[in-house]
Amino acid sequence: MTAVLIACAHGTRFEEGRVVVRELLEVLRATAPAGVDVLEAYVDVHGPSVTDVVAEARERTDDIVIVPLLLSTGYHTEVDLVEAADGLPVAPALGPHPVLAEILADRVRAAGAGPDDTVVLAAAGSTRPGAVMDVERMAELMADAGVTGPVVTAYAAASDPRIPDAVAAARADGRRTVAASYVLAPGHFSRVIEKAQADLTTAPIGADPRLAAVVWERWRDARVAPVAGAAGADPRFSDAPADAPAEPDTASRAWLTALRRLVSGARRRA
Repeated sequence: MTAVLIACAHGTRFEEGRVVVRELLEVLRATAPAGVDVLEAYVDVHGPSVTDVVAEARERTDDIVIVPLLLSTGYHTEVDLVEAADGLPVAPALGPHPVLAEILADRVRAAGAGPDDTVVLAAAGSTRPGAVMDVERMAELMADAGVTGPVVTAYAAASDPRIPDAVAAARADGRRTVAASYVLAPGHFSRVIEKAQADLTTAPIGADPRLAAVVWERWRDARVAPVAGAAGADPRFSDAPADAPAEPDTASRAWLTALRRLVSGARRRA
């Protein structure tokens, strides 16, 4: 039976952002384990809508997991995707995650940041408290990934401090500023970040091959920890603790090893 990963992005009216998402989808398809299809979906702005893609996937299989191509918890992950899933497993947002921190740290270094520059981790923002917690955790992980200067969090909308205010505060302390774009693809929020006029601004995360490891980790964990009452819930896992790690079979271990090699190669090239 075919398994399905529904990779659900936000959606954007900017074509360059849509191109990046499609590139990431191709990376996911190239790294998918045998027998797993990757379907494209969006939660806002344009189609195919996640609701329609879920309905289509249900005609083929019950082995379906929705993985948000979103960087933080928010209304879309906590409400919209749960409603669209109608009992199917929905994985957490991609962040916070050490791999994302490594990508961001590489972007900061590539932009020309110095060891004492203040890094403004510039996120989209959300009214959901969990989103702020996720971004603050990412700031901590960036320090673990080797960013030596101060890392402060800021937001394009909905949450405070706003990105221009964080940039101005760092400059008031006499520090050069680097805006680390914590957005997936070019679009409205990347433009807001650019307009904050930090001394340096990194590119969005984009279709970095290392993201595949995060997406497939989210898929695997959600697949073996089904929501109560979810269609296709596997009774073998019904008595397992919520935080119990899944033990992959031989084929899964081989695939995970190959994926880690891909990620390691991408990290060396970055």
